[in-house]
Amino acid sequence: MAHQVRAVVARGKGAPVSLETIIVPDPGPGEALVKIEACGVCHTDLHYREGGINDEFPFLLGHEAAGVVESVGEGVTDVAPGDFVILNWRAVCGQCRACLRGRPWYCFSTHNAKQKMTLTDGTELSPALGIGAFAEKTLVAAGQCTKVDRAASAAAAGLLGCGVMAGIGAAINTGNVGRGDSVAVIGCGGVGAAAVVGSNLAGAAKIIAVDIDDAKLDTAKKLGATHTVNSKDADPVEAIRDLTGGFGADVVIEAVGRPETYKQAFYARDLAGTVVLVGVPTPEMKLELPLLDVFGRGGALKSSWYGDCLPSRDFPMLIDLYLQGRLDLDAFVTETIALDEVEKAFERMHRGDVLRSVVVL
Repeated sequence: MAHQVRAVVARGKGAPVSLETIIVPDPGPGEALVKIEACGVCHTDLHYREGGINDEFPFLLGHEAAGVVESVGEGVTDVAPGDFVILNWRAVCGQCRACLRGRPWYCFSTHNAKQKMTLTDGTELSPALGIGAFAEKTLVAAGQCTKVDRAASAAAAGLLGCGVMAGIGAAINTGNVGRGDSVAVIGCGGVGAAAVVGSNLAGAAKIIAVDIDDAKLDTAKKLGATHTVNSKDADPVEAIRDLTGGFGADVVIEAVGRPETYKQAFYARDLAGTVVLVGVPTPEMKLELPLLDVFGRGGALKSSWYGDCLPSRDFPMLIDLYLQGRLDLDAFVTETIALDEVEKAFERMHRGDVLRSVVVL
C-alpha cells in the first residue's frame, strides 16, 4: 500500500520550495519506511535547491533526520518496526574495495532505496542525499537507519545525520586530534562549531575558532573554543601563529569550503601539521599553491567525507555522550519550525544567524 504524505519539494533551480503531497511506497527488499520526527535544515539542502549538486529536479529535500521505523521489507534484520533511528547517507555496502580493506567509512558503493518516491502525477523525486526527510514519511535503504537510544531528543539526534557528525568527525576521525594538540577551526557555522566540540572531546589543549561573525565566535567559545579570532579584524594566519608560539596549529580544520580560507588553513598549520577540508566547495572553485610549499611544509592535507564516520559505530556512541551530558547537541538547535517554514529557514541561513533550524513533525 502506498502512503500519501506531505513533503517539501524543490521543483526548479532557485525557485522557492513548496509543500506538496507525495507518494511513498511500502518498503521492498532491503528497505525501510521511516516516520520522520525531526529534520535539520542543512546548507546541502539549499545547494540542491540552487542546482549546486546536480539538475535532477524535482528534489525531495531534507536529510538530517531522526524518526521511527514504521515497516521494513524482506531480508531486513538490523532494524525493526518501532526502532528509533538516525538516518545516514552512507549506508555501507560491505563489498566494495574500501569495505573489503577494512575501511568502510570510505565505502564507494553506499546503498539507497531502490524504489522511487513520486509526486501524485507519477513524477519521480530525487531524494536529497538518498534520504528526502522533509516529509512525514520517507523510504530509505535499511542500512541508512542507525538505531539509537529512544531517550534522545529527535531534534538533537537528527543533527548527527549530517552537519554535526561531519564536524565532530573532521576533528576526531579525519584530523586525529589528540590530547594536548592545538587546533584551529576556520568557519564556525554548524559544521565548524561541531568541529570545535569534537576537538574538545578529543582533549585538545588549545582550540582557536576563526570567523567573521562575533555571534558565531561567541557560540564557539561556549562550545569549547579557548580563543577566538575575527578575521575581519586580524590576519587569521598570523593570529593562529601568535597563539601557538609562532609555529601554527597542529590541526587546522577548514569548514567554509573556499580557496581563500583553505590557503589560510594551509599556512596556519605547524610544520608536519594536518589540514582538514570539511567545508564543501562549489564546482567552479580552483586552488593554487606553490608545490614547493606543499612539499616543504610536510604533514597531511585531507578531505573529510561525512566526518569519515561509520554510522553504526559513531551515532550510538555520540548519543550516549549526549545522554550523559558530555555532548551538548541541544546547543546546535537554534529554532524548531514546521514543515511549511523551510523556505523561511533558508532565508535565515543566508543571513547566517542560525546554527540549525530543525523541522519538528
